[in-house]
Amino acid sequence: MAEDFARAVDDGLKLAKRIYFGHDRAVAAPRLTAPMERSSTSQAHLPSAPMVYAVIPDPGIVDNPDLPSYQPHVHGRCDPPALIPLQMNSIELHVDCYLDTALVTVTGSWRVHCVMGSKKCDCRIAIPIGDKGSILGVEVEIPRKSYATQLITAQDGNELEKTAQPQSGGFLKPNIFTLTVPQVDGGTNLSIKMSWSQKLTYNDGQFFLDIPFNFPEYVTPAVKKISKREKIHLSVNAGTGTEVLCKGCSHPLKEKMRNAGKLRFAYEADVLKWSSTDFSFSYTVSSSSIVGGLFLQPASVQDVDQRDIFSFYLFPGKQQSTKAFKREVVFVVDISKSMAGKPLEDVKNAISTALSKLNPRDSFNIITFSDDTSLFSTSMESVTPDAVERGVEWMNKSFVVADGTNMLPPLEKAVEMLSNTRGSVPMIFFLTDGSVEDERHICTVMKKRLANAGSVWPRIHTFGLGVFCNHYFLQMLANLSRGQHESVYNTDHIEERLDKLFTRALSTVLLNITIEPLQNLDEVEVYPSNIPDLTSSSPLMVYGRYRGKFPESVKANGLLGDLSSFSVDLTVQSAKDMPLDKVFAKNVIDLLTAEAWFSEDNQLKEKITRLSIQTGVPSEYTRMIQLENTEEASKPINTGGKKKTETNGEKQKVVSRTIPLQNFGIGFGDTTATKENVPPGFGEARAPDAAEKFVKAASSCCVSLCNKCCCMCCVQCCTKLNDQCVIVFTQLFTAIACIACFECCSHVCCGGDD
Repeated sequence: MAEDFARAVDDGLKLAKRIYFGHDRAVAAPRLTAPMERSSTSQAHLPSAPMVYAVIPDPGIVDNPDLPSYQPHVHGRCDPPALIPLQMNSIELHVDCYLDTALVTVTGSWRVHCVMGSKKCDCRIAIPIGDKGSILGVEVEIPRKSYATQLITAQDGNELEKTAQPQSGGFLKPNIFTLTVPQVDGGTNLSIKMSWSQKLTYNDGQFFLDIPFNFPEYVTPAVKKISKREKIHLSVNAGTGTEVLCKGCSHPLKEKMRNAGKLRFAYEADVLKWSSTDFSFSYTVSSSSIVGGLFLQPASVQDVDQRDIFSFYLFPGKQQSTKAFKREVVFVVDISKSMAGKPLEDVKNAISTALSKLNPRDSFNIITFSDDTSLFSTSMESVTPDAVERGVEWMNKSFVVADGTNMLPPLEKAVEMLSNTRGSVPMIFFLTDGSVEDERHICTVMKKRLANAGSVWPRIHTFGLGVFCNHYFLQMLANLSRGQHESVYNTDHIEERLDKLFTRALSTVLLNITIEPLQNLDEVEVYPSNIPDLTSSSPLMVYGRYRGKFPESVKANGLLGDLSSFSVDLTVQSAKDMPLDKVFAKNVIDLLTAEAWFSEDNQLKEKITRLSIQTGVPSEYTRMIQLENTEEASKPINTGGKKKTETNGEKQKVVSRTIPLQNFGIGFGDTTATKENVPPGFGEARAPDAAEKFVKAASSCCVSLCNKCCCMCCVQCCTKLNDQCVIVFTQLFTAIACIACFECCSHVCCGGDD
């Protein structure tokens, strides 16, 4: 999908060369891709900032709507349609950072500069979203029309699809959302507002914000006289109540406000060219030791859950003097045939790197599974240079793909090997790209085994590859054990994401965290229900709902690296200017969806649906639609040969239309794809069906003939033929085509060569 999109943009840039802007150009015409660069076209033409494209099925409509060039007509059509990037007139970025989440809004204006004024085309919006982001909404304004995305229940979405065909829209890649605006006139200006949420990254006491904001040169308006206004607004609410220090910024922001735990910046300028770098900002909330706080917020009147809200955070501090935990680590790796090639190679490299970072006090083992289970060692191996080298050699020999995906035996074996640990943190890293039918049974078995594993039970950290595994099963498995869950939907970043999971899980600084005295409340619910461990590479953020009088004095308790008890007071404060429900919405919806999948509780599914619609965060139980509002023209009135427009002081009538969009939920795994060993990936091309095989076979004869001689030779030869000879050759080639079709039909219908 992404490669097709990039090729369509490449075709669109070639078509854009036809557009004549006169002599008053501000930028050069789009540069064509050189032959040596075409291998990287799929990456070069993917959006690196919010973009809008004209969808061009007919190249004949491409022209300057203000200054027609009267170029020769282009015959034929673009299949698939070409995508011409629209020129951008203004852009405004608004970012609000709360705790570890950024709420982003981009408002801009784009012009259909490449289509004749008398013609129409679809316009496709593409929005690259930052780390672990979620699209929240898109609004579009054009003359006499407006569009806005909304969420409806999955049931209503299914009913709507019975009467209307779903339109293109959804995720081109896991981090690129697209939406199509139908039939926009050439020369029209589109005002677009797009919103999403994304996570901040954290490292060594600093938060890092990175927003795709790198616009290619060809979206700059070609006419010099058009003013170009660029605005950026940034606010930071770290929630700590202590001083926040800015460490770095990509754009020249001016400080507008500084209070305890809060910052506000702004930037506004007329520019010659749009931003050519992503917007990045970093700030520090570091401390020498573990610190935390707690926020309280009453539920709003519109809230579907009328229980009050609380949220607490813990920052790890620098922890140089804190004793590290002794770790016992078991890697459980899926080696089914779908993992062949790059996925399994990346997993092996990531595990090798993780082994090199373990301490001599630690121990490890490696288990592989397909239909069968294999162990590196029958017992845990102490981390020594020799043991690590033998482990890497074993992976090189044993990471050989095989049939089947049997998950329960290796998990039970890993828990059994860690059942007698003393004075250490037992960890299981479970990696798979598949889905099996007994996943709920696996969760039930693991829940019972963990309950009998003592006070420090094994943490199961899960990693899902691709879209065919059940990420909610893996999320549930991690939640049951206070573990971490990480996912990657395509094969581009497996090693990078795995390294993040290993680094985060292996840097634990506080175990078995509890909050006291929450038990005195009338009712309390925490997300997640089993609070994960605090690590030095990531702060801990927990969300909850409660009824009753919240205690004035609250403490967070846990175990340090030497297994001694630790306690820290949490400063309780009111979160008046922090939308906690939106900040935690995606995380809460994901956690509840995992629980709803496991329990098969319909009431919980309805709760998720209401929460999704309220916060605008898509879920598995909602569908996104596009609402089109059209202002109808007033009716003319005849008054003795003259026509007047009837208004009567009333507003123009607005006609609404609901456009269903394609479902872009990740679903609950695909056991069929797992059994068929389909490789992991996002938007993978499906296998060709019978009709596609028929067309391909029918055309193979002509293709093979054309490959024997060049096109110019054919043209020169045909110009020398007389009419009678042309007729004979026409009949001959028609007969050959019929024979090819007959052979194809026999192959497709009979299912083989017999």
